[in-house]
Amino acid sequence: MNLAAQIIEPAELPPARSTSLRGVEIDRNFLLRAISLFLLVVLLYANVVARLVQQWIDDPNYSHELFVPFCAAILLWVKRKAWLETRLAPSISGTFLIVAAMGLLVAGTLGAELFLPRFSLCLLLGGLIVYFAGWPMLRAMLAPWLILFLMIPLPAVVFNEIAFPLQLLASRIASGVLDVLQVPVLREGNIIVLPSMLLDIVEACSGLRSLMSLITIAVLYGLLFERRVWMRCLLALLAVPIAVIANAFRIVLSGLLAEYVNTRLAEGFFHAFSGLLLFWLSLAALAGIHSASIRLARSGARN
Repeated sequence: MNLAAQIIEPAELPPARSTSLRGVEIDRNFLLRAISLFLLVVLLYANVVARLVQQWIDDPNYSHELFVPFCAAILLWVKRKAWLETRLAPSISGTFLIVAAMGLLVAGTLGAELFLPRFSLCLLLGGLIVYFAGWPMLRAMLAPWLILFLMIPLPAVVFNEIAFPLQLLASRIASGVLDVLQVPVLREGNIIVLPSMLLDIVEACSGLRSLMSLITIAVLYGLLFERRVWMRCLLALLAVPIAVIANAFRIVLSGLLAEYVNTRLAEGFFHAFSGLLLFWLSLAALAGIHSASIRLARSGARN
């Protein structure tokens, strides 16, 4: 029997003293198959991973995703007790996920598309977990596995469909606030006209970058520091309005500085610094909401 056949034949557990990962003894044959499979996955996805990492480095819209795999590893370590004690039940049904992943890889490669092969990699990992350890193990590792999907950049078509409406929304909110503050303002689409200058709300100022970063951090924060499922969902949902409001406030601040101080403060270093500052304030707002919910829950428990 050749090596390929040995890899794809139904998974068999190595001799073990227990039915969980804790205390399992791995024999030489199982280790050989696992290493061979790992090398095969590396061969298939080396170019996919290399281009993904390169995009994280080159594209500021997705630079935050560079930390997602590390966060998934941390979450896996935090939840190690659950999956180490999970009963091992290798399932041949994992091949359905593996075959689906291979199909996405082929389709994405033939279509010169980036999203499908990257999605395929995450799906393949889930399939391998089921194949070698079973569905209970995938459930135990569900959170770290799902987190990995956050490291995949959006397809360009989806990104553009979201970015432009956000540009219009941010410019609409900012012009409304500036008008309330009695600053002469005229909005034409995503362009805000001030007496001193034009504020062009371009794609980089749509707030989508901070929105995706904030949602990712909110999800990770909820998984690490919150056990209530509804609160985890609420934190992820609140990241959307908080990011939109913060971005609109950034535009308002740029307009006020340009109109009453110096137009140079609306661009360059000061503009970038204000974005970073408001992002940290957005994180503080999320943490504050979470802290307030914990205090309310404790107060309700006492009463």
